[in-house]
Amino acid sequence: MEITSVSFFGCSCGKEGDPHYDGAFAAAEAVAQSGRRVVNGGGPGVMLAATMGANEGGGKTTAVYYRPELAKLAEGPLAANHADKSFEESNYILRTKKLLELGDAYIVFNGGTGTISEFGMAWGLARLYFGHHKPLILYGDFWEHLIKDFREHMLIRPEEIDVISIVSSPSEVLTALDSYETVLKKNRHDHKGCTNPECDLLL
Repeated sequence: MEITSVSFFGCSCGKEGDPHYDGAFAAAEAVAQSGRRVVNGGGPGVMLAATMGANEGGGKTTAVYYRPELAKLAEGPLAANHADKSFEESNYILRTKKLLELGDAYIVFNGGTGTISEFGMAWGLARLYFGHHKPLILYGDFWEHLIKDFREHMLIRPEEIDVISIVSSPSEVLTALDSYETVLKKNRHDHKGCTNPECDLLL
């Protein structure tokens, strides 16, 4: 089993020169150069950086977006974030679900409440499908402090920590992805023939 696509999550704010934007750009470039598809939410900030970085790396991109009518603070699609392939969903929840289904692994950058909700869903799924879960990579040293607080103040199980990798550079992203592929090859399991709707959330 190989990791062929990676979903990027992070702040819809920021531009070139901001650490979270530049980190996402560089990570997406490295992921694309490794032959993997980059998936994001089709908006600005980290999402745009992911598409632009993947383009710089000569890779393929997928964007999943929706056009908010009632959610006035939602960013919506960004014309500049032009991916090779795109999906339009009817609301934020379904967009998040699609991003989680399309990615074989997830990278979470700095962000606000939207990023927190995406991170929480990805983390919860990793625990539910532990052993068949998709890798969860957290980009940035600040995650060390956050995860430490979760462990100290919330009822976190050991396996919920085991699904997380914290990295701070594009090379560490690739190392984390490659390491997980090695684990998959040693413990082969294939869900390609699975018809259960949950199968898109497994690796």
